[in-house]
Amino acid sequence: MVKAGVFGAGGRVGRLLIDDLREEKAISLAAVYVRNELNFSIDPSVLVTNDMATLLKSSDVIIDFSLPEATQLLLEEAMKHPCPLVIGTTGMDEHQMNLLKTASESMPILYATNMSLGVALLNKLVYTASKTLSGFDIEIVEQHHRHKKDAPSGTALTLAHSAAAGRDLDLNTVRVSGRNGNIGERSKDEIAVMALRGGDIVGRHTVGFYNDGEFIELHHTATSRNTFSKGAIRAGKWIVGKPNGLYSISDCLDS
Repeated sequence: MVKAGVFGAGGRVGRLLIDDLREEKAISLAAVYVRNELNFSIDPSVLVTNDMATLLKSSDVIIDFSLPEATQLLLEEAMKHPCPLVIGTTGMDEHQMNLLKTASESMPILYATNMSLGVALLNKLVYTASKTLSGFDIEIVEQHHRHKKDAPSGTALTLAHSAAAGRDLDLNTVRVSGRNGNIGERSKDEIAVMALRGGDIVGRHTVGFYNDGEFIELHHTATSRNTFSKGAIRAGKWIVGKPNGLYSISDCLDS
């Protein structure tokens, strides 16, 4: 039985992880990390701690859905006490991403901006479509609830990277995040990534390929955050025992 620790237990997905782990047979909840105190009841057999080292030592794998600053602290502590990690935190900066890569030299880490297996497949489809439809314009639109802090979403940026990779483009040089005023015609290679916020939308991503006379749109809609928690649990079971390195949700999908 794999012992899972949950970091970011008080968050939206963290609460779902705790609930969904109760239904699992090959993996169980062993420990949760809370910064102050847990404001909901939990099985008394589960260790509740505010010490990261204790969390790491008590778990076979840590699943993290928190904030970039918290994930950074987790990575720094994990390099002292290596443990397989599944990280779904979005909005991390360059330093934090570099820290993630460095930490993966000491332990297996699966990082995904979206733990949905459907989104993992969507990234593969976007890469293939971008490569095949070389003359089509690419536009990406993402929609999320009003409380989401980062924009564009990490998922949208990952999809944009897949689209750029399909054409051997550097996303940093072709990405457009907004249009306003008399900006001139759309350039041939630009990939637009637009963000909409409102209501309680869990997540919707559309990648469109537009040409004269026809267009194709690929959509993914998450109707429940359990999509993310269940995907992360599957990743947690998969990554235990893997060699040190940085993995993606598509690695888990391919297994």
